[in-house]
Amino acid sequence: MTHRILFVCLGNICRSPAAEGVFRARLPHLAADSAGTSDWHVGQPPYGPMQQAARARGLDLGGLRARQFVAADFTRFDLILGMDASNLADIEALRPPGNETPVRLLTDFAPGSGADHVPDPYYTRDFDGALDLIEAAMDGLGAHLG
Repeated sequence: MTHRILFVCLGNICRSPAAEGVFRARLPHLAADSAGTSDWHVGQPPYGPMQQAARARGLDLGGLRARQFVAADFTRFDLILGMDASNLADIEALRPPGNETPVRLLTDFAPGSGADHVPDPYYTRDFDGALDLIEAAMDGLGAHLG
């Protein structure tokens, strides 16, 4: 049974901390974290507009801080969920030989959404749309985890 989930995006200031926040609110009995494939924002809180959009839904992301995904995350987590195909490729590039930790797209858990990735609201400016998709995926993830 999966107990430790890692959400990964590019900078760890929009999509992955939002996913971590939604996950923690909906499945507080399971462990979660988030990370970015880049080191651009290490130590920074989530992006202000994402925090505002999350706060409007009752989620406080203010205590989260960006960190970079590292190879050790493959052993620290039972399931790693990337936000897009580029994230998955960057994650897989760090996979230790012999490691079998599942790495999937978050949108795999939102089959009815028609989305094959979570668009980056840092660029699209659609913070609510990203949160809608993340929330839809959490419903499927929760069902998957039991």
